[in-house]
Amino acid sequence: MKFTIYQRSRIGGRKYNQDRIAYSYSRDALLMVLADGMGGHLHGEVAAQFAVQLISESFEKHANPKIKEPQLFLEYAFINAHHAILSYASNHHLLDTPRTTCVACIVQDNTAYWAHVGDSRLYLFRGPKLVTRTRDHSKLQALLDNGSISHEEAAAHPERNKIYNCLGGMGPPEVELSKKTRLRNGDTFLLCSDGLWSPLTDNEMAAVVSGNPIIQAVQGLMDRAESREGEKSDNLSAIGMTWSEDSRATPDLEVSTQTMPVNSFTTQISSFDSRHDAPAVTDEEIEEAIAEIQKTINKYSK
Repeated sequence: MKFTIYQRSRIGGRKYNQDRIAYSYSRDALLMVLADGMGGHLHGEVAAQFAVQLISESFEKHANPKIKEPQLFLEYAFINAHHAILSYASNHHLLDTPRTTCVACIVQDNTAYWAHVGDSRLYLFRGPKLVTRTRDHSKLQALLDNGSISHEEAAAHPERNKIYNCLGGMGPPEVELSKKTRLRNGDTFLLCSDGLWSPLTDNEMAAVVSGNPIIQAVQGLMDRAESREGEKSDNLSAIGMTWSEDSRATPDLEVSTQTMPVNSFTTQISSFDSRHDAPAVTDEEIEEAIAEIQKTINKYSK
């Protein structure tokens, strides 16, 4: 496999960051996953951590060096993350269960598979065109789909932040799975939280992605979204990946997995940070939370 990948998360205008992002790859498979802890729910950053960490660790256990059934893997991983969040909430006697949106994608054999719950999105760009993107599991999207409101009205609609499908909710998540999608050289994926996509149009995003290398494109989109929202900017997170089928020598920033040992992985995952996570949380409390999360994940990532 050959690809260029870049991930970034910013706190925006919020007091702490509830977004989590990760990617992991073996010799023959790549995973990208992003979760946005839901505002208004206690410990949203904990729920998001469960999602990205459990899905990433499950990937490392099952990509040998590929995932046998990617769609089934994604569905089970999302459901296991949901149950891990519920278990954590029960063990800590939380009155309100932590919740998070999530979007994840697996690429192998020049083919992509993705899944999502909530309004964290996946975009697939091919040249200057948007090939497809996920549809939000939100009340606002439902109103748009049935023609009750226009896209202009949606920008300031009072229901715009209400999600009906997530991990950690009262009922089991309805994991929406994509069809398998064959990739072409130069195809670009963007996984992002609503803090990035909400202030921007699909056409704006396509123009920035098609006109820049993926690292500059992600940074440019974040700059534009953060500037447009100002002090009320939400957390902004994104993973961008450009696929390559070119067998020639690769640029310095491009990843080539051809020489990786079969049972090895490279993983980049965001975790807790006392500067950017829940206020008044000490490093000791963060270490304790990480240990408890890891213990719970070990039960559900088998």
